[in-house]
Amino acid sequence: MVFGLTFEKLLLIGVLAVFLLGPERLPYYASQLARLVKNLKKMADGAKDRMREEMGPDFDDVDWKKLDPRQYDPRRIIREALVDEIAPTKAPPVEDSAYMKRKRRLEAQGKQAPFDSEAT
Repeated sequence: MVFGLTFEKLLLIGVLAVFLLGPERLPYYASQLARLVKNLKKMADGAKDRMREEMGPDFDDVDWKKLDPRQYDPRRIIREALVDEIAPTKAPPVEDSAYMKRKRRLEAQGKQAPFDSEAT
């Protein structure tokens, strides 16, 4: 199957083309289609060669199937992000940051940090 087209669908498209274009113009359009396919293949090969040149020897080491966006399931990604099977690694807070200074100052005064319910 090419782009979800079965043999029966391709045959139907071919029969419709014969009736719509007629036997006189069909060879011309078939040659134009073949030329278009050749040009597209040449452009794809040129792009691949250019990528290989720019990436160097790392091009062959890339697993292109892992980078296919069709493999990503948003539900799985969100589920994995929400489930904490592995403890998240957090960097220790910087003690001299402005946030920590303010937090210590407010704790010393017995107050909590202000909360804005309309903030995004």
